[in-house]
Amino acid sequence: MEPNLVQFKKGVLELCVMAVLARADSYGYDIASQLSEAIGMGEGTIYPLMRRMQKDGIVSTYFVESPSGPPRKYYSLTDLGRSSLTAQRTAWESFASAVSALLRPASDDAPPGASSDQKTITVSKAVRNDA
Repeated sequence: MEPNLVQFKKGVLELCVMAVLARADSYGYDIASQLSEAIGMGEGTIYPLMRRMQKDGIVSTYFVESPSGPPRKYYSLTDLGRSSLTAQRTAWESFASAVSALLRPASDDAPPGASSDQKTITVSKAVRNDA
């Protein structure tokens, strides 16, 4: 797998977990299975993330008896998690749109009749003045 692809996936993993939990509460293995199927993320990356999300107050947990073994720990989005999902979804959609615009061919390379929907992206960087 391309190294950049791994970084892309890691960068959106929390957002994807929140999106899965926004649909329904779920347990770790089920979350991992859904993410593996959708974006190819392995199970090993999910559990440390879930612990951090719980510590940060984004998810809460509860146990449900399982017919096939010990009780399962279910994860649920908290109010903070729902707010975070909304903010991150908005940021992701804006970012993904800007990246998609950059990846489109320049208007002179575009086929006849294609429109140019280029957007200007401004990046700001804080500069510390120690003087």
